Amino acid sequence: MQIDLTGRRALVTGGGAGIGAAIARTLGAAGADVAVLYYADSKDGALEVVSELTALGRTAVALDADLMDSEAATAVVTEAAQALGGLDIVVNNAGHMVGRATIAEMTDEHWARVMDVNASTGFYVSRAAIPYLAKSPAGRVVFMSSLAAENGGGAGSVAYAAAKAAVVGLVRGLAKELAGDGVTVNAMAPGFIGATSFHNTFTAPEVQEAIIAGIPLKRAGTVDDVANVALFLASDLASYVTGQVIDINGGLNFR
Repeated sequence: MQIDLTGRRALVTGGGAGIGAAIARTLGAAGADVAVLYYADSKDGALEVVSELTALGRTAVALDADLMDSEAATAVVTEAAQALGGLDIVVNNAGHMVGRATIAEMTDEHWARVMDVNASTGFYVSRAAIPYLAKSPAGRVVFMSSLAAENGGGAGSVAYAAAKAAVVGLVRGLAKELAGDGVTVNAMAPGFIGATSFHNTFTAPEVQEAIIAGIPLKRAGTVDDVANVALFLASDLASYVTGQVIDINGGLNFR
């Protein structure tokens, strides 16, 4: 079955690289117009995604904002809605490990930054998007959680795991609040997704190999594996799915 998002207007945070870029491309390939939100050094990637989508005949814009700043997040959501003529789909993909640190050595600043970049960003963006989503006949919000929210993550990633667990609570509460407007809210929880800057930065090659060896499907996940689930959740096929967390981990962890 071909998923058709023609006429839908999507906003993807962290859309300039990795999973976010794959999601933006996938939604655009299905027919959606897309606002690609990026920050700092992912500008070139965001512009590349926009160029590809424009070549497909989509309306696409790249917008820069520090989503950890609530005022900046509100402003860029407004700008995206104006550029696209509204919003139907919001994908809160922006997130980052920031760095590995045990609780014993962790600073207050590290804890706050990890929580902000992974949880507060989605809160700010979603709050700003509610007036637009409520007007949509098919409002969809998709958050990015993680396998770490379920198993506590690897060494030194407790703040990241806690932030991604907070995302799950946010998703379920927001799903209840927006159900009356017909807006669905769900999360994706990827496991090991290979060939991304995340693991290339924070996970040693030998550790990556060990993780892959322990995956029942015997391969690393890809950014397209995640993007395809985002496409499903953004589509009419998932119109009766809300408040859920979809695991994407090749069988590495079962609930």
